[in-house]
Amino acid sequence: MARALLGRLLVHDGASGQRVAGRIVETEAYRGSLDPASHAYRGRTPRTEVMFGPAGFTYVYFTYGMHHCLNLVCERGGVAAAVLLRALEPVEGIDLMRSRRGIEHRESLARGPGCLTAALGLTREHDGLDLSSGPVAVLAARAERGGRATLSGPRIGIRAGLDRSWRFWLEGHPSVSGKKR
Repeated sequence: MARALLGRLLVHDGASGQRVAGRIVETEAYRGSLDPASHAYRGRTPRTEVMFGPAGFTYVYFTYGMHHCLNLVCERGGVAAAVLLRALEPVEGIDLMRSRRGIEHRESLARGPGCLTAALGLTREHDGLDLSSGPVAVLAARAERGGRATLSGPRIGIRAGLDRSWRFWLEGHPSVSGKKR
């Protein structure tokens, strides 16, 4: 799923009626009890309940006392797995993203998981949303990758599970966040 999301359009239709959207250019996979880097590695907690499925819901958490991160749940009920969205290429609502982030450079607006949620206006209030009924959705349109190859490598910012190449990104895309941008 982490690979399949690349090039898809993620939208957030805000309460004020304003839409912000971006093309997914970087992801990371997390596999519950099979993955020591996953929040669900040790089992269900109130925080991770949504990760245990079913697929098609948001898992938004707060980290380092300052950043929200957006994951998309992607397994059947009872099996924890989610894909962290690490970076987007902004395509709609760019002025609103700029005002939320306080920066101008388009490629930097949603570069990194905390920047992505800030640009989209997502918080813990968006945890557990059904992606099929909004206000957050991945559009069904065909993935557009601009002819870029999909690369994979180690995930970023974790201490366990470093041997897994479960981070995926579009080669050479200027909005990709981490190493090997």
